[in-house]
Amino acid sequence: MPRPLLRALALPALLACAAAAQADPVSVLFVGNSYTFGRVDPVMSYNAANVRDLTAPMAAANPTGSNSFEPHPWGGVAGIFKQFTTQAGLDYQVALSTRNAASLRGHFLNSNPADWNLRGNIASQTWSKVVLQEQSDEALPKQTGLASNPAYFNAYVNVIENYLHQGNALSYRERELIGGTNAECARITGASAGTCGLLRNIEANPNASADTQVYLYQTWARPNLVNAPFTTVTDPVTGEVSFTTTPATSFYGSLQAMTEDLRDAYAKAAADAGADGSGGVVDVAPVGEAFMLALAMGVATANHYAPDAVTDGLVDLWWDDGTHASKFGSYLSALTLFGTLTGLDPASLGAAEIAARDLGIAVPEAVLLQRVASLTLGFDPQQVPEPSVLALWFTAAAAGLALRRRRSSRA
Repeated sequence: MPRPLLRALALPALLACAAAAQADPVSVLFVGNSYTFGRVDPVMSYNAANVRDLTAPMAAANPTGSNSFEPHPWGGVAGIFKQFTTQAGLDYQVALSTRNAASLRGHFLNSNPADWNLRGNIASQTWSKVVLQEQSDEALPKQTGLASNPAYFNAYVNVIENYLHQGNALSYRERELIGGTNAECARITGASAGTCGLLRNIEANPNASADTQVYLYQTWARPNLVNAPFTTVTDPVTGEVSFTTTPATSFYGSLQAMTEDLRDAYAKAAADAGADGSGGVVDVAPVGEAFMLALAMGVATANHYAPDAVTDGLVDLWWDDGTHASKFGSYLSALTLFGTLTGLDPASLGAAEIAARDLGIAVPEAVLLQRVASLTLGFDPQQVPEPSVLALWFTAAAAGLALRRRRSSRA
């Protein structure tokens, strides 16, 4: 069903349930990694007081594999989303279970060096909604040198969705999910035959519910996989990013091409998860597509590495490393998730939206990004201020903000 029609049909039901929502908080769990927790401030700690960071006590007990420049508690994209729901008058209780570079497979199998029980977070209560965000290149088609594994992505979207909806105890080998033999599984995933044949015993989820709504958080194309001049390194103490002298490998000819692969991968995973009749995925939040629309509309800088990227007066969606989102990219991500999960038009948040102010995003920029999210989700563009009005407003503010955005307030 076309996305605009789906949302038009969903809105009356959402309005009808508004009274019930007042009495019954909607619990939302965000499962992901630094694309969800925001990587650095001002996004990383944003609104953390009003979001439950389920990995904070785990990091305190065993920080192995953690970065000292990423102190808990985290708010991140989930914190921005929470602020949107508050402004919209919705009673949402938001939590996040996130770890650096974590894949969905890693979340489910607890394959992290610190023994954080990430699967336990998923099963810790009955959730109204769960958002699954995959590691940034895991969903992409296999390429030499690229850490992609679409077979794992597809398999574990389905496994986690079933775990949330049915909650059965599991005893399985990954060859059963991916290939009929250890050798075939190893060929497809790149894992060893031993890994493919390892028996995995998973306890039941006592809080599974057929009513839990599962969403996928489609991530964005990465400039550092498209046209980066050199690789980067991150200072382990400060988190500062700098270029090396090693030329970077380009895996895609354009951001659009990478976005199309991400779009197709997330759509396939959602469709496959519903094929077994277990409840499936409600929707995919098209964040990567929103990034591309921002470029196409001239709202955001299209070439992250261009000589004038610092001074072009446009929004910069990516952070210094060319993979994580800036505060603007995180804001756009949260807007797209807000529209997807609530059915409300992100443009309805308007010029008085509070998270943008808190993050240091000027009103013209915030309203433009709201418009991008609104159009991406198929809301009526006539309900949004005319682009000519926004453009005049934006141009007046942009010149004085460009340099500060890129150097002192990016996240």
